[in-house]
Amino acid sequence: MCGRYAASRRPEDLVGLFGVEKWEPTETLAPDWNVAPTKSVHAVLERPLKDAADRRPVRQLRAMRWGLVPSWAKSPEGAAKMINARSETVHEKPSFRRAFESRRCLLPADGYYEWVTGAGERELEEKGRRKRSRKQPYFVTPADGSVMAMAGLYEFWRDPKLPGDHPQAWWVTCSVLTTEAEPEPFATGGVSDGAGPRSLAEIHPRMPLVLPPDRWDAWLDPARTDPAELRSLLALPPAGVVRAYPVATAVSDVRNNGPELLTELEAPEETTLF
Repeated sequence: MCGRYAASRRPEDLVGLFGVEKWEPTETLAPDWNVAPTKSVHAVLERPLKDAADRRPVRQLRAMRWGLVPSWAKSPEGAAKMINARSETVHEKPSFRRAFESRRCLLPADGYYEWVTGAGERELEEKGRRKRSRKQPYFVTPADGSVMAMAGLYEFWRDPKLPGDHPQAWWVTCSVLTTEAEPEPFATGGVSDGAGPRSLAEIHPRMPLVLPPDRWDAWLDPARTDPAELRSLLALPPAGVVRAYPVATAVSDVRNNGPELLTELEAPEETTLF
């Protein structure tokens, strides 16, 4: 799954990297090393500009809330539960189906956090039952230091309680697609001393679906609406391109935020058996 990530890149850098044509400086977000559900995040998308005579899709960098609210929802109360969409079933779920067909985006990140789950806890989680508290957090990031582009969906929701010209009348929200965790070994191993998990699958059974650059254009193209064609883009990225390392448990508290959260520990703070 993806329940927390880091996004510290400047909008100016994202504009160049993703070929963005339109970006409103008023939507600039501060660097965030502990992005949590319902926070505002940067997303790259393609759609015609509002009120423009030219209706061609324009690649944009937009700010939106993490936690998708379907257009037909009566209220946004369930947004925190809609931060992830399973790539295996996204094409058939009512909450995500329409967005999957025409409102897709990329969510830039430095990487994401995941908490190692013990064997007993994992069994409960896979059965959909309550699990114990999270343990040692790990930060998963591209081994070459590049930006991680997570596949996402976005939606527009109209608040019926507000007038149309109210600045908060329209919500733009998003969700991260997830897939089965990669079982192949990390690019540079796990912890520096050889301890710890050796693959993403040993950390958690799910992971965000990260799209390599050669799939960005196709994923963002709103003219592509065929579910079968779109599902072909959801293949796992190349194996062995990320690394994971333990970070301080301070990241578990959403009130903590700063570059120190990404500092690599020499060893996990808590011992977990593999």
